[in-house]
Amino acid sequence: MQGKEVAHPEEAEPRQPAYGGLGPPALPRYRLPPRALSTLAVETGAEQFSEVTWRQGSKGAMTSWFAVLTVRPAGKQSLAAAQESVGGRRRWDGILPTRTLLVEWAQGQGAPTDYWMSNLPATTPVADLVRWAKTRRRIEHDYRELKHGLGLDHFEGRTWPGRHHHVTLVTAAQAFLTLRTLGPKAEAPARASTRPSPPKTC
Repeated sequence: MQGKEVAHPEEAEPRQPAYGGLGPPALPRYRLPPRALSTLAVETGAEQFSEVTWRQGSKGAMTSWFAVLTVRPAGKQSLAAAQESVGGRRRWDGILPTRTLLVEWAQGQGAPTDYWMSNLPATTPVADLVRWAKTRRRIEHDYRELKHGLGLDHFEGRTWPGRHHHVTLVTAAQAFLTLRTLGPKAEAPARASTRPSPPKTC
């Protein structure tokens, strides 16, 4: 997700406006407007970011700086989801649920660079959050391999069973290749020599 998405800090609480005497009472609302995730991340302070290494790459350890925040997402989709979870707008108490926000601030950058929102508890170790967040690159790599290497997007039929069979076979092929890649390396069989044997001496 991007840093321009908005949210309230965890400690923010809505207040109930005074009833004006006409119509239904107004729903609770937050005193201050939501702020961008990038702003909340900077306000956290650089001292809250810790160095995490998530894997070994071809050029060495993959390392960056991360922080974990608890926020209340306040975008349009978050508001709609909060209202739907209680069965409608009039039953909503105005309190936005908390979410765990993982923020990456790459070394040498003037501002945080990447953001991931999760419903995992904030007590989840930051190393686990980073590892799971960074698996997206692996997922994208596998998807490209499915499409271009194994022909996932080559199906031209018009029936659901045909499409289902095609996707199943492509997925099985991907699973087979993944197991072969992750499994122990099999020793190559010794190649038969075509050179003539030297004469035996008695």
